Amino acid sequence: MNKSQTINVFFCGTGGQGVLTAAEILGQAALLEGYHVKKSEVHGMAQRGGSVESHLRFGKTVYSPLIPQGGADFLVSFHKDESTRLKEILRPGGEDLTGYIDKGAHLEQGAKYLNTYLLGVLSERLPIKENNWLKALEAAFKNKNLKENIAVFQKARKEVRLS
Repeated sequence: MNKSQTINVFFCGTGGQGVLTAAEILGQAALLEGYHVKKSEVHGMAQRGGSVESHLRFGKTVYSPLIPQGGADFLVSFHKDESTRLKEILRPGGEDLTGYIDKGAHLEQGAKYLNTYLLGVLSERLPIKENNWLKALEAAFKNKNLKENIAVFQKARKEVRLS
């Protein structure tokens, strides 16, 4: 992927899983890298457990925040059922990170770090420097569990590089 290409990342899951936080962190990291960023969120039922989606697009110039059907480069799902329901958003040849859910759900820090784990996996596939990811994580988690989130993020990056 090059800097002039628009990259489309679709996040999905259920309320309380950190879908919106993950999209915000990616957006901040992409901004720090110098990209133009657009983001849109869709909240399902306004309660914990309801469907939540976030479209995030970044590149040299991005005009719309919505990823067209069949246009996502990456599907980052925090819940397998949501992934199954929304997989048609992924473009042919796009990457579905759903296979990492089980690994992230069994972290020693606990399943509440799944969103940070999946961001670590995603980060190895995107043209954003690690220091910009870490700055974005600091901004998001400065007052809660920053050390644990950074450890989980780096663990995921390492696992991807070793696989």
